Amino acid sequence: MVNVFFSVFRFFVKCSNYPVKFMTLTQELQVILFTPQASIDLEGGMALSEQMAGVVPQPHQLWVIDLAEVNFMDSSGLVPLVKGLKAARQRGCRLVLCNVQTPVRLILELTQLDSVFEIFETYEDIFNSGKDKTLVLAG
Repeated sequence: MVNVFFSVFRFFVKCSNYPVKFMTLTQELQVILFTPQASIDLEGGMALSEQMAGVVPQPHQLWVIDLAEVNFMDSSGLVPLVKGLKAARQRGCRLVLCNVQTPVRLILELTQLDSVFEIFETYEDIFNSGKDKTLVLAG
């Protein structure tokens, strides 16, 4: 298990109700943390899309969408997730979901997107999963 240490570089950007946190873990890997709140419906999905469009995916980045505070998502909320995943993959960036609540997980399962996205139970699990070796080698 590789321990990941947060370095000094840390800043926050806010747009609407969806803060985006940038944290550099190593020189090789930068984590971009999206933390939407409450609902990802048409309005919330548009706000999340704007947030994600404001960050250009880079091969050394790991995009994390932490859904801990999201208790509702409808089909229009899937659009920014799928667009984000597509953009990330096209640029060699990795996008994962974590802390997916039951109502949101149900939508992902019904649409079979749970097999498309990497989903982790907690934020910490992303780095403790054994896949963290690919994180260190990314870039």
